[in-house]
Amino acid sequence: MPDAQKAEAAPMSEGGVNDAPMPRFALSMDDLGFSEDEGADRILNQDEIDSLFGSDANVSGGGEGSGLEKLLSTSFVSYERLPMLEVVFDRLVRILTTSLRNFTSDNVEVSMDRLASQRFGDYLENVSGQSMFAVFKAEEWDNYGILVLSSSLVYSVIDALLGGRDRVRPHGDGERRAEGRHHTAIERALVEPLIRVILSDLSMSFSPLCAVNFRFERLELNSRFATISRAANGVVLARFGIDMDGRGGDVDLILPHATLEPVREILLQQFMGEKFGHDGIWESHLAQELWNTDVSLDAVLEEQSMNLQDIMSLSPGEMLVLRRDPTALVQLRCGGKTVFRGRVGKKQGHVAVRIEENLIGGGAADRPSAYS
Repeated sequence: MPDAQKAEAAPMSEGGVNDAPMPRFALSMDDLGFSEDEGADRILNQDEIDSLFGSDANVSGGGEGSGLEKLLSTSFVSYERLPMLEVVFDRLVRILTTSLRNFTSDNVEVSMDRLASQRFGDYLENVSGQSMFAVFKAEEWDNYGILVLSSSLVYSVIDALLGGRDRVRPHGDGERRAEGRHHTAIERALVEPLIRVILSDLSMSFSPLCAVNFRFERLELNSRFATISRAANGVVLARFGIDMDGRGGDVDLILPHATLEPVREILLQQFMGEKFGHDGIWESHLAQELWNTDVSLDAVLEEQSMNLQDIMSLSPGEMLVLRRDPTALVQLRCGGKTVFRGRVGKKQGHVAVRIEENLIGGGAADRPSAYS
């Protein structure tokens, strides 16, 4: 190398890139479990890469996952953080079982097969193309949800409504029957009452927590027209299995986390029993003790409006004239509210008021001769 080039290269080794300060949070080979003796040219093998970022099976959703998958999934709000939501779905299973038995006049068993949280786009990619998508709106929450009915359930319900009693058809038979075509207008018309029954029972299941009405909006056959949220947004998936003596299918309830946000504080509560936190013993004790509460009654003879100047000019010895009939009724007030009207009298040397009108009950007193 020429001397000029050596002279130009020398400063780089003294104060150039080679001597640049190490970033504060930079990872070294020691942080990854390798010693300096192994050298900077050490290449990680496949097992070490899998342990650092998670294996292919884990990243695809086959296991608990680690590394990169955990970093990607930290923004999700898992349904386990909403304890009351699972209680609501358990209540829905019991109510829906009775409703579907009355709706189909058949022996129906409903079970909750899955409760999970995932991205909305991932669910739409894996859902069957022959399913029905019922879009509904939670009016009080001002947001939407989806009921996804499998094709096998649609055909099983139609058979039950039209009087079919074939008990040997497997659950997957509806998928084979629906292959190559969408559901007809008659089939959609027969399924809409079922959707309204499910939404009505869902509203009833939420009623102990909050009043909400789920209104059926439309029925779609293509998942692209049933998009109610962004593909990356998280949703709660509740899958209910419906069995009618060997035939049936699944119903998926999709509720975006944005839909549940108005009642998130309520859903965070812990399960306190079927009464949802009410203590009957304490309520009975409180109601009993209220009867022993001391309250004061004020007897108001008359009310007048006076100027502040006239009130300030009053002095001892002056007389206030009450412009009322001596036999007029006086008002008995409690906490500023008139509860009785009566006449002023005297009993055993004390001033007394005989109750003539009971304004609480809306009628005359039962015993107008009694003194209070």
